Amino acid sequence: MKNLFCAVMLISSVSQAFGLEQKEAKVGEDLVFLKKSALAIDQHIAAFYRRQNLPVPEVTDDATYLRRAFLVAIGRIPTSEEALAFLEMDDDAKREELVQHLIKSQGYSSHMTNWAFDLLRLRDNQPGGQANNEPYRNWVRSAMDSNMTWNEFVTRLVSSSGNGWDPKTAAVGYYTIDRGMPLDNLSNTMRIFLGSRMECAQCHDDPFGKTERKDFYHLAAFTNGQYDQNEEYMSKLWTELEKDQEERSEEYRFAQLFRNRIFGMSLGGGGAGRIELPSDYQYRDGSPGEMVGAKTPFGKTVRMSERKDDSDGREQFADWIVTRTGEQFSAIIANRMWKRVMGKGIYDPVDEYIESSKTVHPDLMSFLARLVHELDYDLRAFQQVLMLTRTFQFGTNPNPSRVAGGDDFHGRKIERLSAEQIWDSLITLSSGDPDKMAKRTADNRIYVSNSPVLVGKKDMVQLSNEVLALESEAEVRKYFKDFMATVKSGGTDIKSDDSMMAMSEVKTYGLDSPVRASELPSPAPREHFLYLFGASDRLVVEGSSREPNVGQVLSMMNGYVQRQLVSNNDSHLYKSLEGASSVDEKIRRLYVAILSRAPTGEEMDWMKEEVTAQGEEGYRNIVSALVISSEFLFLQ
Repeated sequence: MKNLFCAVMLISSVSQAFGLEQKEAKVGEDLVFLKKSALAIDQHIAAFYRRQNLPVPEVTDDATYLRRAFLVAIGRIPTSEEALAFLEMDDDAKREELVQHLIKSQGYSSHMTNWAFDLLRLRDNQPGGQANNEPYRNWVRSAMDSNMTWNEFVTRLVSSSGNGWDPKTAAVGYYTIDRGMPLDNLSNTMRIFLGSRMECAQCHDDPFGKTERKDFYHLAAFTNGQYDQNEEYMSKLWTELEKDQEERSEEYRFAQLFRNRIFGMSLGGGGAGRIELPSDYQYRDGSPGEMVGAKTPFGKTVRMSERKDDSDGREQFADWIVTRTGEQFSAIIANRMWKRVMGKGIYDPVDEYIESSKTVHPDLMSFLARLVHELDYDLRAFQQVLMLTRTFQFGTNPNPSRVAGGDDFHGRKIERLSAEQIWDSLITLSSGDPDKMAKRTADNRIYVSNSPVLVGKKDMVQLSNEVLALESEAEVRKYFKDFMATVKSGGTDIKSDDSMMAMSEVKTYGLDSPVRASELPSPAPREHFLYLFGASDRLVVEGSSREPNVGQVLSMMNGYVQRQLVSNNDSHLYKSLEGASSVDEKIRRLYVAILSRAPTGEEMDWMKEEVTAQGEEGYRNIVSALVISSEFLFLQ
């Protein structure tokens, strides 16, 4: 952090435009650095205001800031208790303390998990087969929980190989989720981590970009040669049983377990480093079927030989992405996080890289890219810096940007909440703090015909490690036969057995369980609240939508909201009214719980009229009206 610290101190002091003053406090060295970095960002933006002759926006009120901080940092509104505690606190440092609390809470990792699942298109199951992504899902969730640094996260995904069930190597799900589509996987890799859109170059030179088709295949060579680990030891047995499914149905069901959920969820090899040009290759710089070696198209050149297969292509590819692409790797994630916190990217779309010098705000963009690097790619610390800025505290600006091609940073733009933020906020109202609920755990049980076997005796991690360690077809056949015998002799019926289910410590949740979206099945089915409100189907990168539709209105008026919140006497929202001695106090508590603010005088008069006319039913009508309001559904 030393180099960036020097840069921070050298920036001319234009912070007076904000009325900013550094407070001396006994805080750790890391927090001091984060605060100085936040100040430096504000200084860059203050200088921008002066150049653009823009007035300095006012800082927003505590209620708006509270709700904004919760939704941005942890993806839900505060509970009524959390809201009251903050609003009634008389402490000049309470906003800074709130950010520190939120960014280190369980809610932060839950919110980041939703982001990562959407970015990586992570689905629980693989369509059309019995293999699933349960261990991969758990690996990504664990990475978010532990705040794995972004460079390590990307490196482990892109360089992965081995057993898909083993927690140490479950990152192979990044490739097995796209089994049979390695070129599409490569396109997504370049788009997600480097902001390089190369999908057109799979078929032809990109007429709108700089990528030629041969460049794409040079890159594809790094990850070429993907296969199921030791698949050749199982292939003959599988073929035999597949031909005779009816006569040997029991053996076939066991073989499905081995073929699909062990071998099929593994990843062999490490990247051959060379690939054949396709049969329809049409350019003069190569011929159909010609073997080309791996080579990078920009950054520091990395190349591999086209004359022989190698075994570390994916490792070299991962290293190039993370360490040899200049500022591109750090700038892309910096802009992604800026949009996540501030509501709008410094440039959009965030997955199409623009050199810092060519953006509307070159100095700021360059500073942010360096900051990510100096923070060792700690995304939690980076987001904390952004939330500590005065820029994050500016009031809402409903007007479009005054600057062509970028943001004017003149207050936060109003945006619709994501499906996950709406769901998690409704869960907060109905059940209280959802981050106190037990998290979903990985289901490592062994399933045959959709029922668990050998529960408490062996799980998929042990079974898969043992099977993938076998070194010949003969060993696989013997292990397969012995495994079937073990299941039968252990008295484990492959039919449903509730007693075995009870032995498991697996924690799962149904679709309407009052838990955070990150704990629910992924993706949500079409009939679920999350899907209706635009949650991604996880088929494309960042495939979610925030567009409204009539179905959403009907759902809020007649669906889950009415059942679990408005008409539910046991909801946490109504419990917050206990002890309130007046109509005014009850209405005030409902407003604080739902909108994180007290009602205005005019609103109070309206709501009191409703309660006078409708009695106790009037409170339900107030809840229904507030939850369906734009103020609840939008982030300011």
